[in-house]
Amino acid sequence: MSISSPSTADEVVLLDDDGAAIGTAGRIEVHTTNTPLHLAFSFHAVHGERTLMTRRDVAKKTWPGVWSNTACGHPRPGESIEDAVRRRVAEELGAPVGDLRLALPDFRYRAVDASGVVENEICPVFVGTLEGDLDPDRSEIMDHAWIERDLVHQTARRAPFLLSPWSVMQFAALEDA
Repeated sequence: MSISSPSTADEVVLLDDDGAAIGTAGRIEVHTTNTPLHLAFSFHAVHGERTLMTRRDVAKKTWPGVWSNTACGHPRPGESIEDAVRRRVAEELGAPVGDLRLALPDFRYRAVDASGVVENEICPVFVGTLEGDLDPDRSEIMDHAWIERDLVHQTARRAPFLLSPWSVMQFAALEDA
């Protein structure tokens, strides 16, 4: 497991169009109306036929109050993506990740929030399990629910405006995979 120093704790890894690292920048400063391509990840917790959906806190800069996949985040410079998934899920949900597998290694998207802020990410998608009880960080997640996967996929197809745009794209890709 790699440990980030305080100076890199809130930085993202900038990428060129081929996905090669070209530098770092502050996470807050990079998310603007002209966000450069950077590295991120998404995590989908599953339990049987259910998936854990989370509702983003209303104070979030992008897509406030919107339902989304379990968790998202950014690896810090020098941190493996798998370690970043485990770190961020524990921070947001208060529960450790159990099994973890890379489901969509090449997922990439660009989306623009109603405020004009752009998400522009190469974002590998992981699927896994959680261990123990959840204790969500309320500054990140205002609500959560275990939902039947078929219902989530139907919602993503029939009412995509109810979900974060990246989760809609990911649910479609996961359904095809």
